[in-house]
Amino acid sequence: MFRIEPPHVRRPACASACPPVYRAGSREWGRVVELATHAPTEPDPVAAAGRAARSLPAVVHDALVGFTDRAERSGALLVRGVPLGPVPATPPSPTAAPTTPVATFVVLTVARRLGQPVGFAPEHGGQIVQHIVPTRDTASIQVSTSSDVELMFHTETAFHPHRPRYLVLLCLRGDPSAATTLASVDDVVEHLDPATIATMRQPRFRTAVDRSFLQGRENRLGPPRPLLAGTPEEPTFVFDADLMVGVDTEADRVVRSIREIVAEHHRTVVLDAGDLLVIDNNVAVHGRSPFAPRFDGTDRWIQRAFVVADLAPSAGERDGRVITTRFGDAA
Repeated sequence: MFRIEPPHVRRPACASACPPVYRAGSREWGRVVELATHAPTEPDPVAAAGRAARSLPAVVHDALVGFTDRAERSGALLVRGVPLGPVPATPPSPTAAPTTPVATFVVLTVARRLGQPVGFAPEHGGQIVQHIVPTRDTASIQVSTSSDVELMFHTETAFHPHRPRYLVLLCLRGDPSAATTLASVDDVVEHLDPATIATMRQPRFRTAVDRSFLQGRENRLGPPRPLLAGTPEEPTFVFDADLMVGVDTEADRVVRSIREIVAEHHRTVVLDAGDLLVIDNNVAVHGRSPFAPRFDGTDRWIQRAFVVADLAPSAGERDGRVITTRFGDAA
């Protein structure tokens, strides 16, 4: 059965779990752009973005409300035609990024409509809006700034007790060969037998810590946890193809099976300038194809924000909006 969408919503010609696409005109973004010009002087830019959320284009605002009220089973939505303001040359590293007032304020505004934006102390110094650009020294490892390797499917910070609920990715400069890959929990469970799904609901899987969070400390596997939670009708999913292992032979088999399924049953989104992708970190895993950067100021540039539903659970491990949880200390 086909679903009829309003005229401002377009679904690409793909499987039913393809993310819905929304677009608003430049006039509808006008008030947010106007507010962005004052944001650098605001004492609390995140609070200013929260107030600006009511000025988002109605179609975008309502799409974000719907996304938080009831999980989109594709695990993502895409907004095209987002205003960026002036976009300088792509920086050589995330920490060398110039200011981008309009784009940064749009990311914060969308993030506040979804929940509470946070940073993680080891990730780009705890920046609330991070800059994802290719770097030479990380080209071949499993981090967001890589380029030579396929970024394996993963739940963002799957190992973390305070992992984000949503990711906001705004493309300032695209690369046609760099495809963001997405696979939802529905894509996975529909290809599994009941016994395997039952195993996924048991605490038989452990996840190592991403190297960027260790800061030279020894890596250790986290406690055993299930891969699946929620109801059969609306399951949630945690998975990391690179860092996760099963605690026994059967659980390890399940991990291998899921790797194969997401490799075969996923969709790709090639982000262009002005595309904003929101990923539900409870529903979809994501990755990225390899690409060939030029390191000449014209490479792919993504701004990213992590969003939690509530700041309270991380209160004891947070400095302002920066989550400071330590990993890898000796037991």
